[in-house]
Amino acid sequence: MTPHPNPQAGAAVKAADRAHVFHSWSAQDLIDPLAVAGAEGSYFWDYDGRRYLDFTSGLVFTNVGYQHPKVVAAVQEQAARMTTFAPAFAVEARSEAARLIAERTPGDLDRIFFTNGGADAIEHAMRMARLHTGRPKVLSAYRSYHGGTQQAINLTGDPRRWASDGAAAGVVHFWAPFLYRSRFYAETEEQEAARALEHLETTIAFEGPATVAAIVLETIPGTAGIMVPPPGYLAGVREICDKYGIVFVLDEVMAGFGRTGEWFAADLFGVVPDLMTFAKGVNSGYVPLGGVAISDRIAETFGKRPYPGGLTYSGHPLACAAAVATIGVMAEEGVVENARRLGAEVVGPALAALAERHPSVGEVRGTGMFWALELVRNRETREPLVPYNATGEANAPMAAFTAAAKERGLWPFVNMNRTHVVPPCNVTEAELKEGFAALDAALGVADEYTV
Repeated sequence: MTPHPNPQAGAAVKAADRAHVFHSWSAQDLIDPLAVAGAEGSYFWDYDGRRYLDFTSGLVFTNVGYQHPKVVAAVQEQAARMTTFAPAFAVEARSEAARLIAERTPGDLDRIFFTNGGADAIEHAMRMARLHTGRPKVLSAYRSYHGGTQQAINLTGDPRRWASDGAAAGVVHFWAPFLYRSRFYAETEEQEAARALEHLETTIAFEGPATVAAIVLETIPGTAGIMVPPPGYLAGVREICDKYGIVFVLDEVMAGFGRTGEWFAADLFGVVPDLMTFAKGVNSGYVPLGGVAISDRIAETFGKRPYPGGLTYSGHPLACAAAVATIGVMAEEGVVENARRLGAEVVGPALAALAERHPSVGEVRGTGMFWALELVRNRETREPLVPYNATGEANAPMAAFTAAAKERGLWPFVNMNRTHVVPPCNVTEAELKEGFAALDAALGVADEYTV
């Protein structure tokens, strides 16, 4: 689709937004949201007709891109047939979405509890684990994000938690592996995995194994920096959970449905959790949907005992129809395979080349269409480009980098000292090359702040 400029309409949209929309994670008087006129494939555009290549996939959810005609048609057809229906009934779109998801989840994660998004899914996974075990505590990692609702934000291990953390949610945080900024003085991935597992088991010992209901981990952490866990770590967590009767929960809200070049990131590591949460890519965000994939062992707990939880829109027909169509598109068009191939053959090598040229890039890491560049002020000391949780003037280098990318038609995903490369999973090689050219220029701006 060719963007047609209409600045007057854009001004009206912006005025209404500024007058009435309360934006998440923002100081309302300090933001200036872009008025978006349309989107298609890997691009969106504003009312001035300026087009942007979206390296954020919306918010890491448009795995098949914007306005895929088969997904749009499925939502339209479902709306014409049955727009909505209560969750207690068996509905075709809901049943088919659950079947298709269960076919792709690892192991025996064959029961699907639908939610409206990822945070809801985490809330219910925690509830299921606590009810299953009869234990109160849940362990999660620093450098993690699990959602914005009360329990989910308390699980989160970054500054977004701080304002809402009353230290009464039964959550204990621990350090997960991240060799580039190791908390364990490790020099190799093997050391990092072994020492992180020892730290986790020691934490459990001092908290009391009989008090711990679940360990919740993002299979590959997303907004915290896409830190791919070292070989053996997740398998080791699985062993620890089995040893102490702890429920192992993997959060695949961001990493799932092709993002990593596999249907689920768990497939990369050969692990099967007891519960797995999903959302975002399940239907490319066309209609809000999330869920919990449940193992036989956990499902049996609620075979004769009612599960005390639910949502008015659980398994909404429009959302489930979008999921059925999205999964169909991914299978028919080889979207997962595309993400895997381009990640290995194009994205990884291109980002490594950028790291060679730019002193502001401390590390490149990722897989599939799930990558991050760690930006630094000094490669030798690994000093971050901006301080942890920087705002205002302290965040100027990252703000300058972000502005430079946007000026060149690339919409970046930045968080603290990282820029993420997370385009739609059906992105083309030509689109990636366009994005890397813009990223190359923007990194030149970041380089100006290095020493």
